[in-house]
Amino acid sequence: MDTHLELRDVSKSFGRVEAVKMLSLAVPRGTIYGLLGPNGAGKTTTIRMIMRITVPDGGEILLSGAPVDDLARERIGYLPEERGLYRKMKVLEQLEFLGEIRGLNRKEARRRGGAWLERLGLGDVGARKVEELSKGMQQKVQFAGTVIHDPEIVILDEPFTGLDPIATRMIKDLIAEMRGRGATVLFSTHVLPQAEELCDHLCLINRGRTILQGSLDEVRARFARPALKILSSASDAEVSRVPGVAAVRHHNGARLVELTAGTPVASAIRDLAATLPIEGIEPYQASLEDIFLRAVEDDHVAVA
Repeated sequence: MDTHLELRDVSKSFGRVEAVKMLSLAVPRGTIYGLLGPNGAGKTTTIRMIMRITVPDGGEILLSGAPVDDLARERIGYLPEERGLYRKMKVLEQLEFLGEIRGLNRKEARRRGGAWLERLGLGDVGARKVEELSKGMQQKVQFAGTVIHDPEIVILDEPFTGLDPIATRMIKDLIAEMRGRGATVLFSTHVLPQAEELCDHLCLINRGRTILQGSLDEVRARFARPALKILSSASDAEVSRVPGVAAVRHHNGARLVELTAGTPVASAIRDLAATLPIEGIEPYQASLEDIFLRAVEDDHVAVA
């Protein structure tokens, strides 16, 4: 694996609060990597340390094998969760300014800024002030300013905030396109369906610590429990007593039967059908959200 961005045992505390604890991860080049976790897990603190906005208390942060310094940081495009646009500045002038501070000459920055506005459906707002735009439009402008210098690695912290479904799809397509051109995308979110759709690899953190990481397929294979979705008049207690059943839970209006490790799905279906009144039964593939919730619950139990 060609590692593009790597964190080795990175830690950060604010007073007595340990925001990030011995965090290690390796982001493969040319992939979309999800940094996932609930609110307050340490995602934004981690990103701010990568960008040298916050200094880590310990550990190493490497870009292509070398420490991230101010020069290396210029190769990164960063979209923060909070908007950082100058509200009184005109939109195209804003992008021109952002392009210049990222190494473009003024003419090229203006050209690229105009091209990005056209591409994002904002071709008619270049002369308007940022404060005159909707939140969704401002988010699009900030995205354009993040990638205007064609960075080799793009860090996106909750990039879909304030976007409607059409704009969200547009940005998702652009993220996939950047990966197709060879750029690396580090994508931070607590919205799991978005990560499941976009990410090749992921790291789930909780209370500043890694609790699972790997490719999406690896995470599913290692952490998803085999389960069945059933329709039955039997009680949860009756279902729980069937051999091979580890747990019964309710999720999105369905009743899910989790199986014990090593129980074949086919034999579980036969046992349930032979024991209980079953109106419907089918295998259930755990979503990333299922895995996430279970991993966070288990982590809280382990620490308690």
